[in-house]
Amino acid sequence: MTFEAVLFDCDGVLVDSEPITNGVLCQMLNEAGWALSAQECMRIFLGKTVRSEAARIQAHTGRPLTDEWMAVFYERRNAKLKAQLKPIAGAVAAVQAVHSLLQGRIACASGADRFKVEMQLAQVGLAQYFEGRIFSGHEMPATKPAPDVYLAAAAALQVLPSRCLVLEDTVTGVTAGVAAGATVIGYSPSTQSHSSAVALRAAGAVDVLTSLADLPALLGD
Repeated sequence: MTFEAVLFDCDGVLVDSEPITNGVLCQMLNEAGWALSAQECMRIFLGKTVRSEAARIQAHTGRPLTDEWMAVFYERRNAKLKAQLKPIAGAVAAVQAVHSLLQGRIACASGADRFKVEMQLAQVGLAQYFEGRIFSGHEMPATKPAPDVYLAAAAALQVLPSRCLVLEDTVTGVTAGVAAGATVIGYSPSTQSHSSAVALRAAGAVDVLTSLADLPALLGD
């Protein structure tokens, strides 16, 4: 199939931010009284917003999830990202190639807040390829796994969702892309467990890439 646009998730697809963000979140939850490991924190929160798990956080900490707590989380998260963030291996070259092949018909559709997405793309040298085509689930009626952010990106590019290829690394994101009517490809580097790729396929990904270098070849003639 020939695709007319590619819609990229951000965290875990373009930037290697998830271990950094998860580390800050895990530390703050432990400080608040919820003793959980980094692995368990990643399992619970990967692909989700912190606020979407507010009830679970309150149950484990005995405290409501306040705006003040979230503000501290964002501040600490952003500081760590600015100090440590790197692009996913092969992401810059893949975006450059796809941007050229599709004459700019690409977008970044993330479940994260806009400030974080724009900061991260700028930091790894990708902002220029997505200028004016960055979409945040925080600004939609519903964020992932709802399809809203992908529907908004496709509409802005004036491409039918069915003609879009979505690249995602989480079950939550794959679910959103499938619900939007797009073709979804998973990304799970070979360093991750086999179960990650299995879960992405089970959620509706038609294939799973282990290297972003393989992406341009999927765009058809």
